[in-house]
Amino acid sequence: MVDDKINPQPLQAEEVPAELVPPIQKPTASPLTAPMPEPHSDHGIKYVIVGGSVLFFVVIFGLLLSFFLKGSGSEKAIALSYWGLWEDRNVMQPLIDDYKKKNPNVTITYTKMVPTDYREKVVARSKNGSGPDIFRFHNTWVPEMRDILSPLPNTIMSVSEFKKLFYPIHSSDLIISDSAYGMPLSVDGLVLMYNQELFRKAGIASGPVSWEDILDDVSKLTVKNQTGRIVTSGIALGTASNVEHYSDIFGLFLAQNGGDVAQLSRPEAAGALESYRRFAESDTATWDEQMPNSVQAFSQEKVAMIIAPSWEALTIKSMNPDLSMKVVPVPVIPGSKPLSIASYWVEGVSRYSKNQIEAWKFLKYLSEKESETKIFELQSKVRFFGTAYSRQDLGDLLVKHEYLGAVIKQAQGEGVFRSVPMITRTYDSGLNDSISGYVQNAINETIKGVSYEQALNTAETGVNQVLTNFKILPSSAK
Repeated sequence: MVDDKINPQPLQAEEVPAELVPPIQKPTASPLTAPMPEPHSDHGIKYVIVGGSVLFFVVIFGLLLSFFLKGSGSEKAIALSYWGLWEDRNVMQPLIDDYKKKNPNVTITYTKMVPTDYREKVVARSKNGSGPDIFRFHNTWVPEMRDILSPLPNTIMSVSEFKKLFYPIHSSDLIISDSAYGMPLSVDGLVLMYNQELFRKAGIASGPVSWEDILDDVSKLTVKNQTGRIVTSGIALGTASNVEHYSDIFGLFLAQNGGDVAQLSRPEAAGALESYRRFAESDTATWDEQMPNSVQAFSQEKVAMIIAPSWEALTIKSMNPDLSMKVVPVPVIPGSKPLSIASYWVEGVSRYSKNQIEAWKFLKYLSEKESETKIFELQSKVRFFGTAYSRQDLGDLLVKHEYLGAVIKQAQGEGVFRSVPMITRTYDSGLNDSISGYVQNAINETIKGVSYEQALNTAETGVNQVLTNFKILPSSAK
């Protein structure tokens, strides 16, 4: 329950403390009653008057100089608490230190949090007054965190500046009612990863572009033993138990087929589930539940292709640094426009913070060109590569990147990236985890023989209850 004494803090312009403003004193009038000068003494009086005037101005100048010097060195001390995920202190601290040099009155404490129960902790602690000023959140969490998110002030960055600076998916996810509710420092989403050596052995010269290419390639790439068991898979699709990001991928199938997460009983959803399941059904299956976890299988060269967010390439390279792999945009339906699913993290400011303006100033600093490139450089020192830049004007630096180029290409396209509230591995214990659970149940039910339609009808009831709880309406009702 929220403590009634803790209220969201309004955004206020920075004020000069009253004690620093000198009182305005009215000069005291003196009557003109000085005696007449004695003869031959006018020069002495003139010197006294001039000397007194000089002394008066020297004193006033000294007082003013003292005031301004005192004011410039005694700005209000600001302490900001910053909760992050994934990034170690040695990545973020150099940026914090640089900001401190330019803003000596601001002290920022960065804490790398544990993902489990993180979202719930941010919300609860913010509402009871002990939460962070700045925190990281997933792009799909906006409905779950709307009560604690502070809007980005136009005085720091206008909505038009935000739209020009960042990718279309950032504006789509974070701008609500002409206000932005987060500062993106990266972008990511689903891509296709394939094993170049397995493709070469199968006589396939290039990576797939469409789903037709996928279907042609998997028949050449899949290898089975004499008993019909899969030894090498063409692509890891069709199940939930051993396909990492199965729910994200089903969201991709659903979106590409014109479906809606809030309308799973419609034919478009059934068609999407059928398309997903066919890779693990019948004698032509290229994947089954006997295979290892999809990411592990890819690193062991037991599957030729997987669909995953680009950061999984880090996992794969850490397990098999010598793996010959390539990353490309996800396949498209022939004749349709490219479409993929976004999944990235954003920095937000708590509306319960007493220092919202200063927190947003720091986040704007982190989003600057020099800061983003420095973050990427620091990330690349502790792992194989950093996260893709959020700024459109830095896109050309990564568009040909071995692992991130596909992300940038998809982010640059208007409407290519979409967000769906069914992303696995966000650990939100809420919107994503709940809907992903219903998707998993639907996939597993079809493995047991339940029809696609019946499995999705059951899932729809649960999914719509979750959407109602988080006040998310079906697309058709928006």
